[in-house]
Amino acid sequence: QLQLVESGGGLVQPGGSLRLSCAASGSTLDYYFIGWFRQAPGKEREGVSCIGSSGGRVNYADSVKGRFTISRDNAKNTVYLQMNSLKPEDTAVYYCAATKRLVGLCVLSAAPYDYWGQGTQVTVSS
Repeated sequence: QLQLVESGGGLVQPGGSLRLSCAASGSTLDYYFIGWFRQAPGKEREGVSCIGSSGGRVNYADSVKGRFTISRDNAKNTVYLQMNSLKPEDTAVYYCAATKRLVGLCVLSAAPYDYWGQGTQVTVSS
């Protein structure tokens, strides 16, 4: 059974950076598409970014394009989300999720993702 654990969240000032990690255990991530999602208080969960199993195809929400970068290291069974130029509106709990049910381009809808981590809090505030 695949298990995912996020880390790297914290408190950062506007304009700062954080790198989130999504570490997998129980199975190799090699054949999984991975998505990053976030949920702020009182708001619906939204897709932030996703990456295909080979790492060659990625997708970003318009709100984070040019600021966030997703990557994966299958040898370390880990996926990363580098977040730069952070804004207060990026404050949320960030989750990673995995699925084998996608082909081609990954999607930012939560529906196809079967395995979820517990989340890590990101707070952007001065």
